[in-house]
Amino acid sequence: MDPKLTEVAQMFARFKAAYARNDLDACVTLLSQLKVQLTKFPSLPPMFQQTPNAVEELKLARDIYEHAVVLSVKLEDQDAFERDFCQLKPYYMDTCGIISPSPEEYPILGLNLLRLLVQNRIAEFHTELELLPVKALEHPCIKHAVELEQSFMEGAYNRVLSARQAVPHETYVYFMDLLAKTVRDEIAGCSEKGYDSLSISDAKQMLMFTSDQELQQYITEEHPEWEIKNGSVFFQKAKESQPCKEIPSLQLINQTLSYARELERIV
Repeated sequence: MDPKLTEVAQMFARFKAAYARNDLDACVTLLSQLKVQLTKFPSLPPMFQQTPNAVEELKLARDIYEHAVVLSVKLEDQDAFERDFCQLKPYYMDTCGIISPSPEEYPILGLNLLRLLVQNRIAEFHTELELLPVKALEHPCIKHAVELEQSFMEGAYNRVLSARQAVPHETYVYFMDLLAKTVRDEIAGCSEKGYDSLSISDAKQMLMFTSDQELQQYITEEHPEWEIKNGSVFFQKAKESQPCKEIPSLQLINQTLSYARELERIV
């Protein structure tokens, strides 16, 4: 085996060992070194030069970038996820017929769809979806993201929250928690506009919490302006804190009449 390839393979083995023992600082350091080493392989994107070790180099690089994406989720770093996924994507899209498909391809593509959904980048979500082959839509990880997007657009927030319990891959939990928070914030905003108060049991059911303690913690952290007393959650305080905007009705009437006079003059 080529000495450069051997060196990178050994360094990657140290990375995986550090990841297995949850030494994330060592993983970040080794990953930076690995990315530098990969720049020395001309067989990798975007050059794709035909070299004697091209297949092994492409497989190794793809494996490294897949682990980089998973590491970014573990670190809860969405910017790193986007960078690493962009570096990984050519290995999925442009190496067909050169190297065999990766078993992690659809889980990671589905994870990226979930990230776009969490970030409310719906147009990009559908663009990425259209790039996938038809057979990919039947994969549980891709189907999970598509069904989530449909539920989110339909306002079926209960289905979005319950999907947290049935993630198709362990790496999806981080983004599902973010999505659940977004959904709960949306429900909470609608609740305080639609009701003056709700019983604790109704509020708990609406926000899909399993215990009073979870509801209390959510209110304390996210909505301290809500008030809990006598077994109910009161939103009136939150409504009172929002300034009412006065509509300048007289000014609008005068402007409308002025426009009418001008139109009459033109005609």
